[in-house]
Amino acid sequence: MKQLSLVNRHWLLILALAAACRDAAGPEDPVRPYRMGFSAFPPGDNQTLALQALELWSTRADAAIMHMSIPWAGLLQGFTPEQALEQNGIGLANYFQAKHLPLTVMLDVTDGLNRSAEAPELVAMGRSITEPAVQQLYRQYARAVVQRLQPEYLGLAAETNLIRVAAPAPIYGAIVTMVNAAADELQALGTGTKLYISVQVETAWGGLQGTNQFEGVERDFEDFPFIEALGLSSYPYLGGWTDPDQLPDDYYARLRGSRTIPLLVVEGGWASESAPGFTSSPALQADYFRRQAALAESSGLIRWFQLTFTDLDLSGFPGLPPIAVLFARLGLVDAQLRPKPALAVWDSVFAFGSQ
Repeated sequence: MKQLSLVNRHWLLILALAAACRDAAGPEDPVRPYRMGFSAFPPGDNQTLALQALELWSTRADAAIMHMSIPWAGLLQGFTPEQALEQNGIGLANYFQAKHLPLTVMLDVTDGLNRSAEAPELVAMGRSITEPAVQQLYRQYARAVVQRLQPEYLGLAAETNLIRVAAPAPIYGAIVTMVNAAADELQALGTGTKLYISVQVETAWGGLQGTNQFEGVERDFEDFPFIEALGLSSYPYLGGWTDPDQLPDDYYARLRGSRTIPLLVVEGGWASESAPGFTSSPALQADYFRRQAALAESSGLIRWFQLTFTDLDLSGFPGLPPIAVLFARLGLVDAQLRPKPALAVWDSVFAFGSQ
């Protein structure tokens, strides 16, 4: 669940720029072998709460992630990638830099809430990533992200295995073509940014398909041979798991196989309330964070990102499809920034690592 462009509001850029102007002391290097952090997804359309949330989580993070849908409409209307990033990207990256939070970026090329479909902006304009001209815009945007935002890690496509399962074959084929072409261009630049794609963990374990048979992600390694790390998207409560303690010790590591490639959890979580299709509670969510800490240690994660720090007030996001309710209660605090039991677990892991 991503789609930061759904909240592409100018006020967020302004707030981030203002905050970046303040001197901020960054956290000391962690004792644990992985860094932890969040994205800047706001709880709703309340500007004050959005800034408060950003300031609140930045004190309990030593890394940050930006999930960015490609701004297809603007690019197709003639905006340069640099102009698009000026509107939505650079201000936030500056904020994270001022906070001394190393940046990871995850680009999303399809519909983050419906992997069977292309990005809503493209669909509305009658365009498709199967078009060479659209693929070229993607490559230009990826290059601008590296040059202007200078992330440590750049994800060039999200949940590729789920797209392969859910979307028409030409869509997945277009992703393979354009992502590998972008990787070739970026590597030719000699950039220090490490490139990756993300895969959906529950799909790899057969949970979303209902087979519960481990399928792995070997096809993704074959189709994207350039990757220097593997991003993980994991929402176990949507994959049939009813208790976090059910997750096997190799829940993440098995996807890597015998490789030594680094792993990053770039999005995921466990809802604190029940919704259609699953039952949960704040206590179960807290148990998830305890289990996640153990998995992070055993699988050798280098990054553990939680997409949303707060719950979402869905009334502040008009136009979201009904499926969004499944992701609305993933926060460590509610939409009014009141803490849940999971926050104390996160804070203990952040402060003391694996000790």
